[in-house]
Amino acid sequence: MTRYSLLDLVPVIEGGTVSQSLANAADLARHAESVGFQRYWVAEHHGMTGIASAATAVVIAHIAAATKTIRVGSGGIMLPNHAPLTIAEQFGTLDALFPGRIDLGLGRAPGSDQRVARAMRRTLETDANAFPQDVMELQSYFANDGQTGIVATPGAGADIEMWILGSSTFGAQLAAALGLPYAFASHFAPDALDAALAIYRRDFRPSARLAKPHVMAGFNVFAAETDAEAELLASSQQQSFVALRTGNPGKMKPPSPATAIRSARRATRSSTTYCNARRSAARPRSPAASPRSSSGPASTRSW
Repeated sequence: MTRYSLLDLVPVIEGGTVSQSLANAADLARHAESVGFQRYWVAEHHGMTGIASAATAVVIAHIAAATKTIRVGSGGIMLPNHAPLTIAEQFGTLDALFPGRIDLGLGRAPGSDQRVARAMRRTLETDANAFPQDVMELQSYFANDGQTGIVATPGAGADIEMWILGSSTFGAQLAAALGLPYAFASHFAPDALDAALAIYRRDFRPSARLAKPHVMAGFNVFAAETDAEAELLASSQQQSFVALRTGNPGKMKPPSPATAIRSARRATRSSTTYCNARRSAARPRSPAASPRSSSGPASTRSW
């Protein structure tokens, strides 16, 4: 059985507020839970007026408090931005509040530009190449194995499901070596998906946490009654992507018919694969990606 999850960037729409975005996230999480989604993750980004999930652990607490059974977590925490002990304490607290429901996805990207990263860390001495050591230090705090000489309180003994995130083969190699589940960001790096999963499965070493490889892959999904409506909804994200790539990020714009038409024309000339679900989002017969009013979040599929 295929299990589905949702990755939410908690977008702030043009004319909207952060408070509204956080309320929307809680509402979407409740809907995802009601139709059988397994997980609801939020991502760490900083210095972006169009994303409201910078204080990721706080947002996770907000989502978990609004739901009852769905697993809630990070997709992900950008570990180079933080001391591992701080993350152990934050997620240990989340586990104490919501036992058995908290996931910790870890990435090594900054989730921002270098200027914002410097403001976050005060210096740029934190080395992304130290990511494997930071992950193992974090594992040690949760295991309370005495290797660090520090007891994380909260944190020690917490039942956290830890994932390694990646958009290249680096994360696949690390997840395989540590025997951890692996989530690949194919919603923005689809070309590397097959190679990363092949490496992860080939090199996987069983651990006390995981006996065999376990993978989750992210996809951008826009669900609507018709192809034209789905193209229109997708145009909000397309506008955000263009704004980001051209150095003008901002709040999420409303759907644009002109953008949708141009996108549809390009799709007919490209090798991009589109998956169209002709099913009512209001009354799904089985778990499927739930749309926002302007754009659907990235959906993850695990197998």
